[in-house]
Amino acid sequence: MKKLFSLVLAMAAVFAAQPISAQSYSLQQSIAYALQNRISIKMARNQQQIDKAQVGEIRAAGLPQVSAVLEAGDNFIQQQSFLPAEFFQDPDNPNAPEPGTFVPVTFTPTYTGNLVVSGSQLLFDGSYLIGLKAAKTYTELARKDLIQNEIEVAEQVSKAYYSVLVNRERMELLNQNLLRLDTLLWQTDVMFKNGVAEKLDVDRLRVSLNNLKVEKQKTERLLLLSEDLLKFQMGLNQREPIVLTDKLSEVEVDVAKTYTGNFDYANRIEYSVLETQHTLAELNLRNINSGYLPKLYLNGRYGYNAASNDFNTMTRTRNWLEYGYVGAQLQVPIFDGLRKSYQAQQARLTLDNTKLGFENLKQSIDLQLSQASADLTSSLEVLASQRENLELAEEIARVAKIKFQEGVGTNLEVVTAETDLRGAQTNYYAAMYDALIAKVNLDKATGTLLTK
Repeated sequence: MKKLFSLVLAMAAVFAAQPISAQSYSLQQSIAYALQNRISIKMARNQQQIDKAQVGEIRAAGLPQVSAVLEAGDNFIQQQSFLPAEFFQDPDNPNAPEPGTFVPVTFTPTYTGNLVVSGSQLLFDGSYLIGLKAAKTYTELARKDLIQNEIEVAEQVSKAYYSVLVNRERMELLNQNLLRLDTLLWQTDVMFKNGVAEKLDVDRLRVSLNNLKVEKQKTERLLLLSEDLLKFQMGLNQREPIVLTDKLSEVEVDVAKTYTGNFDYANRIEYSVLETQHTLAELNLRNINSGYLPKLYLNGRYGYNAASNDFNTMTRTRNWLEYGYVGAQLQVPIFDGLRKSYQAQQARLTLDNTKLGFENLKQSIDLQLSQASADLTSSLEVLASQRENLELAEEIARVAKIKFQEGVGTNLEVVTAETDLRGAQTNYYAAMYDALIAKVNLDKATGTLLTK
């Protein structure tokens, strides 16, 4: 038994020691995963199901309503009623009550029972018919709210994904810089030992190398944070490793995408949501006005009742009396203190606000399109400039290194060129990230973020 237990522990240790295989995700796969696993999306889908159930609840009000009641009780204090004393006048009874007084009389038996099945059917109610239409429209609104949530998640995942790509690219470049600077330090140290270079040259390069190592550490932490943010936006377990399959060089950021002429506002989910809200506001006004119409119900009851001063006697079948009723009920509103009138005023103003909301939303969308397009254009211009600066800085660093190794340049020139190169690299990737974020913002502004 001990050997078996030891074997189980050993196998568990082996499996625990095995690394978790990393999952690979492209940007679209990351978005798809988030749309299935983000808690906010799951909650939105649950809300959509709640709204569908509410439609069924409203529809149920127009179906037959049937209930059954069985009741048996003990009137341990029997209710009494008063009858005039004249009912009990008897000339031969000297104890008869005086005329003009009242005598308490018990009409309620000690035990009573009742068994009834009742039902009702709504025949006409204008509010119910409009409520059904409103319920279906409300379900449509919930569906569009879900789409809006999905677009927001796609935006968050895209920005987090691009942040990881940029930081990983920076890490690769920093590693190349470290390797190059470490090699240059080694070469300079050899030159110093051979009397060709000064100790100051070695110290300068060592300071630059140390600074570069510090920058790498900061970038590593930033990379970890960006990966954690991406996992959070995807709804992925923080402990699960992740591999991104997209490459920064493959991301298309084209200035042609900034053109936003002849934009169709219906492409934006916010506009579609407002259309549904406008429809709901119209239905609400119609529903209030329908409150002035009469309501017609069909009602029916069928049952048995029994009463006795002895419980056993009451429970006998022959002592239960049958009864039944069927009829129609017409409810006609006459005056409600102007309540519906004030409700209608509120509904009309709400409807007017939704109409004004269309113009306000159009202006807002126009502004977003203009800003997003301008931001992307500006970001691409800055990116092109920073790319040129990076290429120049790389060439300057290369030439400075060659001149120093050939003895026609100074170590200070090399250190300065390396510092300028790192600054150019930082500026380039910052510009790249800004361009990618501007691209996401424009895709969202044009309503094409989830269609890519």
